[in-house]
Amino acid sequence: MRGPYAAPGDPLTSMSEATPERQQRRAARRADGAPAVPARPSRSAAPIEPTARKRRWYHFFADSWAELKKVEWPGQNQVIHSTVVVLVACIVVGLFLYANDQVWKVVVQKVFLGQ
Repeated sequence: MRGPYAAPGDPLTSMSEATPERQQRRAARRADGAPAVPARPSRSAAPIEPTARKRRWYHFFADSWAELKKVEWPGQNQVIHSTVVVLVACIVVGLFLYANDQVWKVVVQKVFLGQ
């Protein structure tokens, strides 16, 4: 039987399965005194100006409104038909669950409880 797969980035398996080229690069970095993993450049979080923030919100709402104008909204007739379909489906599922509950109630009472 084969063992489970290791999680990606698992340090124990990644070291043993590293390619020879990668192992050579790591050894060269260690010999140079550099850290095993190079440090990521820090991101400087520049504060957003209030006017830029307002422009972003304006564009967001303007784009949202433009997308809403593209939507093909259903007509009244389609909404009524869809509502009827949903209500009938709910009633059918409710009746099925009720009947199923009544059958299993009898089965549990007779078989498991012995009544």
